[in-house]
Amino acid sequence: MGLEDLSWIWLVLGGAAFLAGLIDAAVGGGGLIQVPALLLAFPQAPLADLFGTNKVASVVGTAAAARQYLRRIALPGVLLATVAGAAAMGSWFGASAVTHFPREWARPLVLVLLSLVAVYTFAKKEFGLHARTAAWGRADLARALGIGLVIGFYDGFFGPGTGSFFIFAFVRLLRLDFLHASALAKVGNVATNLAAIAYFWGHAHIAWALGGWLALCNVLGSRVGSGLALRHGSGFVRKLFLVVVAVLIARLSWEQVSPYLF
Repeated sequence: MGLEDLSWIWLVLGGAAFLAGLIDAAVGGGGLIQVPALLLAFPQAPLADLFGTNKVASVVGTAAAARQYLRRIALPGVLLATVAGAAAMGSWFGASAVTHFPREWARPLVLVLLSLVAVYTFAKKEFGLHARTAAWGRADLARALGIGLVIGFYDGFFGPGTGSFFIFAFVRLLRLDFLHASALAKVGNVATNLAAIAYFWGHAHIAWALGGWLALCNVLGSRVGSGLALRHGSGFVRKLFLVVVAVLIARLSWEQVSPYLF
């Protein structure tokens, strides 16, 4: 079955895209739902085709969420431009590096990092709950540039947990609260998705019709997710963040040990 085939599978994938958009808009991690759904629906399709199609859906939903956040949350334009530019550059080089390094090397490291993120966030009860009041300086922009490059590269190369890593880094290194960090993470994710789409466009077959349908469902979900985050604030986002990170850890752990069990 090709990616362009019309069937009831599109309805199931649309539901998955809606839920992915909802989760992704609040704390990131929508790929936990959308990518496995595509893999199950089209098990014979090349991975690059699926990833490219997924990015088309994700970038539209993420852009809608970013717009909704930025209408309510103020962030400096120079900060937004720095994160977006660095993330796009990192993502492009990350996608290019896939052919040179096995992705399996990344999984154990990501598991360790996500576990540390979860423990730190859980232990620090006030972590990310208070809005930043300090003025922005060159050191902050340098840190933002580094965050964008490193996590952008990771998203292009491997991907799972990108939104969570963005949020944690912005809270820890830029001293943002979870709500502002989530808004800035959406800008970074839009940039990484656009760069990945540009790369896959020339190296894979993107199913634009299916991607468009998933994008519509993703946008609807993202409006609900960002609305919930804006309504309930940083405390709600922090709790959901911990849940998504825990699920990411469980999923990556299963992928690590399942080959030895079956």
